[in-house]
Amino acid sequence: MHSKPVIHTLEGWLRYCEQLHPAGIAMGLDRVGRVARRLGLQFACPVITVAGTNGKGSTCAMLEAICLQAGYRTAVYASPHLVRFEERCRLHGEVVSSDDLLTHFDAVEHARTRNGDEVALTYFEFTTLAIMRLMAHSLPDVVILEVGLGGRLDATNIIDADCSVITSIDIDHAEFLGPDRESIGREKAGIMRTGRPVIVSDPVAPNSVVDHAREVGADLWLMGRDFNYSGDKQQWSWAGRGRRYAGLGYPGLRGANQLLNASGAIAALMALRQQLPVTAQAIRSGLAMVELPGRFQIVPGQPTLVLDVAHNPHSVAALMANLDAMGFYPATHAVFGAMADKDLGPMLTKMAPLVDHWYFTDLPTSRAESAQNLLHKWHAIEVVTGRRKGGTAAAYGSPTEALAAAVGAADTADRIAVFGSFYTVGGVLQEGVPRLQAKHLQA
Repeated sequence: MHSKPVIHTLEGWLRYCEQLHPAGIAMGLDRVGRVARRLGLQFACPVITVAGTNGKGSTCAMLEAICLQAGYRTAVYASPHLVRFEERCRLHGEVVSSDDLLTHFDAVEHARTRNGDEVALTYFEFTTLAIMRLMAHSLPDVVILEVGLGGRLDATNIIDADCSVITSIDIDHAEFLGPDRESIGREKAGIMRTGRPVIVSDPVAPNSVVDHAREVGADLWLMGRDFNYSGDKQQWSWAGRGRRYAGLGYPGLRGANQLLNASGAIAALMALRQQLPVTAQAIRSGLAMVELPGRFQIVPGQPTLVLDVAHNPHSVAALMANLDAMGFYPATHAVFGAMADKDLGPMLTKMAPLVDHWYFTDLPTSRAESAQNLLHKWHAIEVVTGRRKGGTAAAYGSPTEALAAAVGAADTADRIAVFGSFYTVGGVLQEGVPRLQAKHLQA
């Protein structure tokens, strides 16, 4: 007979969830759905579910910011987190406290083991259920769910979304989702529902996404067909299905790729305008005020610091373009750490023309590639691309050590880019956002 644990801290619950992970667990939503039904989990408001390879977090943050400006009570589920687990849940724009979550972890465990009929859950499934129960109990006006991995089999997909959004699709997590954009698109398309809108903000959507929308009878909004955007250096405009917003200011999140995400967010709100009306002013204010750490986040200082969770070739290409658009810096220092299963060679090769000095870092997870192996990969790429004159590369034990070395070597006019895994960016944010002052200023 299973004895219910007595756990009084969020850290204790997270450790417990980590130990639960059963070997050879069957994939699918049956198990998590059973526990959700035992919990009576449901939302009495519109739900927007966001899937995609890149841009999910930004799209969710934009939807949240606009809805807040429109006066709605928002509940957002996001993953993974950068520094603290609690970041995975925001209620009315604020990150929840660990104490807020405790009763909901307890409720999930009680439902999971009810009457001795124990249901196996993974760490992600257990924690997702706890957060969604907290969100439901907060009585929100709108729920925004960020898919963790894929879509079809993700724990968030137990909820029937009123509107689905699929952002840019690229190759990532190939061992789970498939080796190409078509198979990955098919997994992401699993969040669609019959008769309900699905917004696809990838300008070159895989055929599998379009085909699945047709098969299930979803209301497909395609970028370039049902909505689009245009702009110059000062402002931009959105148009779609009989609506137009002109003279919009650029989103608070930097980078050219953010207009795709903003366009998808606006399209989703237009598709839901009967249930969730928003004004043009709410759109303007929300996009202007949106914030999300680690998405081409530029931290002023000397040297300039750029933080970006780009961790696959597609997002690294966007980072490269955004860095290039920043203008001239005498030298660029890059702190980089990533998971071993990522397509590391193309990521390093893409950044090679822009980076003068590399600081590779170990990360506190067994899934990560070691700093030493990253250094070896970089040296192999250097042989092919040609060694940069005066360039350096070294390995470090942690993101904070790597950043400290970069600050020590950088001149005040240089810039430092910290990118890769959430663990890499989160590692340098442990004590808050660093405000850099190069050693030359302290003399």
